[in-house]
Amino acid sequence: MSLHNFGLEPLSCHAWNKDKTQIAISPNNNEAHIYQKNGKEWTKIHELTEHSGRITGIDWAPESDRIVTCAADRNAYVWTLKDGVWKPTLVLVRINRAATCVKWSPLENKFALGSGAKLISVCYFEKENDWWLSKHIKKAMRSTVLSLDWHPNNILLAAGSADLHCRVFSAYIKDIEDKPGPTAWGAKMPFGEVLLAHKDCGGWVHSVSFSPSGDSLAWVSHNSCIGVADAAQGKEVTQLAVEHLPLTSVLHMNETEIVAAGHDCCPYQYSYKGPGSLEFVKKLDIPKQSSKSLVSAMQIFRNLDKKATAEEDDSELDTRHQNSITQLRPVEGDRGNVEKFSTVGLDGAMGIWEFKL
Repeated sequence: MSLHNFGLEPLSCHAWNKDKTQIAISPNNNEAHIYQKNGKEWTKIHELTEHSGRITGIDWAPESDRIVTCAADRNAYVWTLKDGVWKPTLVLVRINRAATCVKWSPLENKFALGSGAKLISVCYFEKENDWWLSKHIKKAMRSTVLSLDWHPNNILLAAGSADLHCRVFSAYIKDIEDKPGPTAWGAKMPFGEVLLAHKDCGGWVHSVSFSPSGDSLAWVSHNSCIGVADAAQGKEVTQLAVEHLPLTSVLHMNETEIVAAGHDCCPYQYSYKGPGSLEFVKKLDIPKQSSKSLVSAMQIFRNLDKKATAEEDDSELDTRHQNSITQLRPVEGDRGNVEKFSTVGLDGAMGIWEFKL
């Protein structure tokens, strides 16, 4: 595992370019910074400064090399690199509350944006007028949309929200794509159709992740639970209460293995083999060797003299990240077999982890 620091500001979100030589991050303000990897160091090469509110989501389309950002200013921009400068294009998202998350579809012909306006904006490019338009999914949602993920078929969209629900919608836009075939989630897929509405998540749904096949959906919620809905098994839901603080981000490594991280500052591995078999596997962060076992006799006397205690200062956590992890991203491998993943956290650090079965 390697850890890279980008300053003292908390990192709320990040995204990689196609060959993973550049990373876009937001230091919890209205800017997005792009860093280039030079050996083991990261050098800032661009600043995206069009937003007037705190950036809440970044996604980088690998094939078209476009970046989409959204922010608390209720706007989204699609950024294109022209003559060495990133140029923004405003998206007509038509929301009256802060945007919260954004995600490119697998084919990169559209992206989805969640917001506090109790809706999802599915945005697509209209060539005739040279701008980005949006269609709204409003059905059933009664609170802020906190997380999004696309099904591999480019049509279905999963959303987690603050009304304690996890849902799967159809985001089929007939103007730009062919009619989709049936899936395990359903056969009829007009735009906005609700294919799953699980209401017993028990807390805000912070993150959602489809499996590589798209037949199952994992989520993490604020009541310290991780859940999986299995479309291939009649949309049966399996939930597991974890023994640590709430998880805030979840990612499928392959069809059965899931990694999640959050307020415990380290990633955990879970395994799902079918309905009723969601299990904790292991903690992926190997604890640092405790300094207490290495305290010399002289140090014990110094501590007694200074603090009236023989113990070392234990304010430093025994995890690589020193504050909550906010987001997970795949780094190496394909969608069906992720070999490395990245984390960013409120400590201003970005970690790259190897995943081994």
